[in-house]
Amino acid sequence: MELFHKEEAYQVIGQCMEVHNELGHGFAEIVYKDALELCFSQTRIYYEREKEYLVYFRGILLRHRFYADFVVFDKIILEVKCVSCLTNEHISQTINYLKVSGNKLGLLVNFGRGRLEYKRLVL
Repeated sequence: MELFHKEEAYQVIGQCMEVHNELGHGFAEIVYKDALELCFSQTRIYYEREKEYLVYFRGILLRHRFYADFVVFDKIILEVKCVSCLTNEHISQTINYLKVSGNKLGLLVNFGRGRLEYKRLVL
């Protein structure tokens, strides 16, 4: 079975590992996002941070908007967490971002443990 965006996902996870190796766990989520943004910029990985997605229902724009932590390489949703364990709610959130974005691959990454934890989610 072929993995979606295998090389790009490998690069993103690699950057996440570098951040986690250097900072460890215990910081607030925003710190890891700032560090990732710096890494992406330094390695010239194309990204958008806090990308806004609109949701329509029956052709009408709904008030709630989604903000993906990162969209990397214009095709991978990167959702950053700093929690004791990932839950179904975190998985659902990432899947929602995939639905509204039209992207096929989401990476859910948790910096909140002694070892980096991540999940590949394919829609």
